[in-house]
Amino acid sequence: MEIKEIKSIIDLMTRNKLSEFELEREGFKIRIKRDVEGRPVVTSSPIVPTTQALASPSASQDAFLSSVQAAVQAPAADTVEIKSPMVGTFYRSPAPDAPQYIQVGQEVNEETVVCIIEAMKVMNEIKAEVKGTVVEILVDNARPVEFNTPLFRVKKAS
Repeated sequence: MEIKEIKSIIDLMTRNKLSEFELEREGFKIRIKRDVEGRPVVTSSPIVPTTQALASPSASQDAFLSSVQAAVQAPAADTVEIKSPMVGTFYRSPAPDAPQYIQVGQEVNEETVVCIIEAMKVMNEIKAEVKGTVVEILVDNARPVEFNTPLFRVKKAS
């Protein structure tokens, strides 16, 4: 990873008020945290390469920066994020063979169950707590989430 890419990530973190960023690519891992005064603290470590040839970093710089920018985009003014109220595992359906609670484009209200967060073997239903239309699902199914992790973006009903 080039210093230009790291500076771009730090700039995106500052503009979007992120306190931590972590990226792992084949053969490389970087973690950037901002200290109490907002200064970046960068740590990186090489990862033992696999037998596959590693892609040239310069060949994918634009795609990489685009994906980082998309990941830290602030929500539009007319949208609200549904965030995780706890640490746990995010599930989009009540069981592996059951239909998902919601889809992009679906209307929700304050009482609509949007997902489950499993914490310590307890399945916790998470409600939308907002009326509107789901515009984006931000977390993949069966992935761990932290407290306050954005899960969904909903365009608020007018």
